Amino acid sequence: MNTPNKLTLLRVLLVPVFMFFMMYDFVPGARYIGAVIFILASLTDWLDGFLARKNNLVTNFGKIMDPLADKMLVTAALLCLTAEGTASSWITLIILSREFIVSGIRIAAAAEGNVIAASWWGKIKTVWQMISIIIALVFGVNLFVTICLWIAAVLTVVSGVDYLAKNAKYLSMK
Repeated sequence: MNTPNKLTLLRVLLVPVFMFFMMYDFVPGARYIGAVIFILASLTDWLDGFLARKNNLVTNFGKIMDPLADKMLVTAALLCLTAEGTASSWITLIILSREFIVSGIRIAAAAEGNVIAASWWGKIKTVWQMISIIIALVFGVNLFVTICLWIAAVLTVVSGVDYLAKNAKYLSMK
């Protein structure tokens, strides 16, 4: 297994560690420890992609698992933020719905032997989601955080529409 794929798996393994600190606040500063873990996990997303492209180590495993690892991390964070009242349940619903739809299309494409890599819109969406989640983890509930999270939701819809338009052929009822 190459280094980029190991970093992707590390991101997956950091998800329950992040959630532990977010859900159990008996550790002093647990929220900030969770934020640091989220930041480190988010950085592995950038690093695995950079290393894979730089060293020509792009694999089908990476194309499939990298976006799934991102979805796991973002989902865990949104669920924690929604449970504590920092994120609107509408934002979480919008983002998770898009992720389920895109995953369904990826599964349909894989059934036909195709692997769909993330688009630029998808990458922008993921980066903004992670940035807005970090802001929410650090600052809690306030207007700026709410605006950042809604921008993430709007970018999520835009990237979802782009994804659907580019991959509509996998939605046909054969």
